[in-house]
Amino acid sequence: MATQPTDEVLLDIHRRMVRIRTFEDEAGRMAENGFIPGALHLYVGEEAVAVGVMAHLTDEDQITSTHRGHGHLIAKGGEFDRMFAELFGRVDGYCKGKGGSMHVSNLEIGMLGANGIVGGGPPIAMGAGFANKYKKNGNVAVTFFGDGASNEGAFHEAANMAALYKLPVLFVCENNGFGEYTPQRDHQAITDVADRAPGYGMPGVIVDGMDVMAVYEAAGAAVERARQGDGPTLLECKTYRFYDHVGRRGMGRTYRTDEELAEWMKRDPIEMFEARLAEQGVLSADAAKEVHEEIARDVEAAVEFAKASPMPDPDALLDDVYA
Repeated sequence: MATQPTDEVLLDIHRRMVRIRTFEDEAGRMAENGFIPGALHLYVGEEAVAVGVMAHLTDEDQITSTHRGHGHLIAKGGEFDRMFAELFGRVDGYCKGKGGSMHVSNLEIGMLGANGIVGGGPPIAMGAGFANKYKKNGNVAVTFFGDGASNEGAFHEAANMAALYKLPVLFVCENNGFGEYTPQRDHQAITDVADRAPGYGMPGVIVDGMDVMAVYEAAGAAVERARQGDGPTLLECKTYRFYDHVGRRGMGRTYRTDEELAEWMKRDPIEMFEARLAEQGVLSADAAKEVHEEIARDVEAAVEFAKASPMPDPDALLDDVYA
């Protein structure tokens, strides 16, 4: 039986989710006001997945992310100021303004990068897992991907190899029900992506991706299994994004109904977790409000930092690009 998390761990989980939500809401506003170039894919609604998994990882454990990667980096320990600077394309960003929203990374905390290529992360995580096993360092590699990416050949090849060699890898499918604007039922003949796991020779686990403790418990077991040398797990988290595929409003919502969105928003992962913590006497409503306000101030300061950061010099265009 898994050890029950301490109050300190529960409060840390709450703070991480609020950090993601606050950052993403402000990033959406900044994009609408013209401060962030290009497409912006927000993680609002899915916070429980990143946090529930990342609560078990160290800076030495690696993750690979997706085009919707801000939440993963923040949950892994990313800093607001360098994140906003990267989104703004400034030199003080994590990738000196060259990665932007879809390719931000921070190797210091094991974030091997967000990836604009759908399904591009699993092979990278598999490679990291192979290195971890070879070095016998006890580290785990986690790859996040969506239901749409689970159709890509790169995912299947990575899953097959990870299972074959019993690599310390956790495959986390963030199944939000849509591949961009296409409902899962229109691009897959299955309902549960986890059903594919036995075909590779690994466990497939389905959890409620709106319940951070459900994710926490399942991820904890999978991470421990990987660390012990028993190989990978496919963890499917049923979740939902509250905003559109791109930005907050995006290109319309003709692919889903307002009623569907409203039903999912009743299960806001942060609100549900705050209610649970209040019931347990761990976090009062007033204390939760203070956390939100404190993090909002941190975000505000980070935006000012990013605005003050200079643009990259054109002469540095090819720096850090070629090894």
